[in-house]
Amino acid sequence: MAAVDFLSLHDRVDPDRIGIIGICGWGGMALNAAALDTRVKATVASTMYDMTRVNAKGYFDSEDSEDARYAKKAAMCAQRLEDLKSGGYKLGGGVVDPLPEDAPFFVKDYYDYYKTPRGYHPRSLNSNGGWNVIGCESFINQPILRYSNEIRSAVLVMHGDAAHSCYFGRDAYADMVRGSKYTANKELLIIPGATHTDLYDGGKKGAIPFDRLAAFFSEYLK
Repeated sequence: MAAVDFLSLHDRVDPDRIGIIGICGWGGMALNAAALDTRVKATVASTMYDMTRVNAKGYFDSEDSEDARYAKKAAMCAQRLEDLKSGGYKLGGGVVDPLPEDAPFFVKDYYDYYKTPRGYHPRSLNSNGGWNVIGCESFINQPILRYSNEIRSAVLVMHGDAAHSCYFGRDAYADMVRGSKYTANKELLIIPGATHTDLYDGGKKGAIPFDRLAAFFSEYLK
């Protein structure tokens, strides 16, 4: 929202034609921003994660229990004190390297992006030490998309059907249109054969539909 503040007051920006794109974890954040900020006129959530859901319930909701959440919270609370004692933040570790032969598909998908010249960067958290262990603590206790079905502006949710995360996009779209009066400008675009990271950079398949994105923003940012 601070970025929208800045853009809205910039002399080279039309404040009535502001759109946003969120990728991966920022895809869910983009939907949340659209639900909060009426100045956002068009939103694309690409290959999105719902960070509150994955932190509170685990992948595919496999850790959706009070005991599992308690264990996570207790570990993070203990880590907070260790961080204070050390004067720094413990990192959770980026993408595993070397890649185990029996790694799950989504780990291989991330490795192919973050640990190769395709996506590696010395300042990338996932390419190196990872995020702060306690960085997502507050997500365990909240849903960010509680009022997504009240979004009146245009939204395009885009996901590959071969992505481990596709259920986040499908479910977020379903929740957004369920009982909503504002469905005409909402769309779920499923891209056949695309993995999660294919929608970061196109991957080997050129999976990102740039023409479709351009048409979406041209239509709703007139």
